[in-house]
This record gives sequence, C-alpha cells and structure tokens, in this order.
Amino acid sequence: MTTPRIAIAGAGIGGLTCARVLQLHGFENVTVFERESSPEARQQGGTIDLHADSGQEAIRAAGLFDEWHALARFEGQEQRKVDHATAALIEHEPAEGDFRPEIDRGQLRKLLLDSLAPGTVCWGLGIDSAAPGEITFLDGSTATFDLVIGADGAWSRVRQALSDAIPQYTGVMFVETRHDNDERLLDLTGQGTMVVDHEGLMLWAQRNSGDHIRAYACMRAREDWKPSNAELLDLYADWHPDLRAFLAGELIHRPLYALPVPHSWDHTPGVTLLGDAAHLMPPLGVGANLAMQDAAELALAIAENGVRDGARAYESVMLPRGISFAERTNPALLEMVSERPIRV
Repeated sequence: MTTPRIAIAGAGIGGLTCARVLQLHGFENVTVFERESSPEARQQGGTIDLHADSGQEAIRAAGLFDEWHALARFEGQEQRKVDHATAALIEHEPAEGDFRPEIDRGQLRKLLLDSLAPGTVCWGLGIDSAAPGEITFLDGSTATFDLVIGADGAWSRVRQALSDAIPQYTGVMFVETRHDNDERLLDLTGQGTMVVDHEGLMLWAQRNSGDHIRAYACMRAREDWKPSNAELLDLYADWHPDLRAFLAGELIHRPLYALPVPHSWDHTPGVTLLGDAAHLMPPLGVGANLAMQDAAELALAIAENGVRDGARAYESVMLPRGISFAERTNPALLEMVSERPIRV
C-alpha cells in the first residue's frame, strides 16, 4: 500500500509538530514547505509557556518531552505586576508547579526541526495558493498530494481553499522593544513576566533565556500608527523612569489581528488547517499551545483513521475548540486594553 503524500505549509512550531508526529507513526512521505530560505532567516519570536493540558501533551505525542523538559524554564512561570508611577511591586505570583513553564520559541522550533527526517523541510519554497490535494508554488510550479495541511499562519494561503475569511485589525497595537543584560530591567521583570496597566496603556516585559528581555507597549491605536521613540515616551510621560526605559531602542510595530468569530468551514477532502491559519486570535497565552495541540491531534487522527477520515475527525474537535477560545480572547483583549482619550 502506498504511503499517503502529505504536504504541510509552514515550518513554524505547529507544522513541525504535525510532521514529527506523522513520521513517528510511519508516514514517510511528509514534506514541509517553507518560504523562508533557512532556519536562521529571521528571529523566531519571544518566549512561549507550554501548558500541561495542550502544548505539553503535543510534545509528549512528538516523543520529545524529556528534551523539552531539559530546556524549559520553570522559574519563568513567575508573574509580577508593578505600579506605573513608582515601579513598586503590587502583585506577585511566584513560580510554582509545572503547568506552564517557558521556553524560547527558537529553542522549541530547533528541537522540532532536529527531530525530523533529513530533507523533510523544503526551504525557500513558498506556497502561492492551494486547492484540495494540490499546491501552486510561488515559482508557478504545482504538485499534488493526498492531503494539504495549512500551518502557514495568520495570512495563510492554504486557508483560501476553504474559507473567504480575512484577519481583521483588532484596534490594539503592540510596540516591541528588546534588551540584553540590563540589570535594572531584569530586576523589574523578574524571572518570568512583568505587567503594568494604567488608564488604557499597558506594558509587558518577558524574560527570555540568556538574560534577554522582550517588552511590549500596548494601546488602542490606528492600524497604520508607527510612533517614534519620542512619541511613545510622550504617551508614557507620567510613568516611572525605570519603566519608561523599557521603551528605549529599536521599535517593532505589531498591530494585532484576529479572524472573524466564529470561523469554520465545510469539510473538504484533501485540505485542512491548523493553528493561526484556522483560528487566529489575540496573543493571550493560548495561540502556540493550540497550534501544537491541533498539530498533534491531526497527526494522531490520520494515523488512526487514515488521511480522509482522520482530517474530518480532527476538524470536528478542533473547530469548536478554536471558536470557544476565540469567543473569549477577542473580547478579553479589548477589555484589558481599555479606551482612553488619545488619538494615535
């Protein structure tokens, strides 16, 4: 019997998890297509807290739990909230247990990449469009498969084969900065995450490995707003100088998008979606975990039921779960980042 040919669009943690679990279950004809030229083509984002009931279960299904556990930062579960005017600690949740330890996204991606059979990922081969069982690449060439899996993120090309939905701007902007080996900022951040909230402005800071911090100023703003450092500092003018120091350096503007809710589609043999391609929602701690959970469950369903019935069974569980989370996270973002009398 011929092993089914399975294509996965996107070499993020969702696509790689799916490929790994499929290969563990004997599916040799699995190919991941990635438009980036190499694993080092760009930085892979900040830190991810893998939840025991989703992301960690996916890592177990991938047979990589011990390797992940050795890299995980259990101290990263610490949560700190400080006052905007004094920078004094006002709430503290110490790192306890093992429900959501942190790991750098780049470390997790490398762990998954290294676990795959050589040649699984085709770098520099992006997908232009997809149809059930078929991919058209950016160079105009085409290829056929028994199943095409869209793990290609917010602006998925594969999604267009199943849905007309387009991500919409949420009205909330993140402005990211990065800092290395700054003792003052490390002390404020602690071992995990620090949050500050005042009159519609927020600031998150997260410690990554190697004494690296990624900070995110968060506010309601126009989609095309790109503040300078001076403009951003002016917004936070009444905040403590140590907190305003997180806003220094290069600014990376990240408008937040989400798919309409509910987002679903009629099952179509030969194509399916996982992760942000299926249920893009605000980054409130569940997106990466859902992507990995989707990926592992899809692969296991295919291993148990075959390509056609497995994808259908997977969608019957994944779609309502994604809708449920989106129904909570979308309004939670707008409630958290309240309106304020500024026009930016």
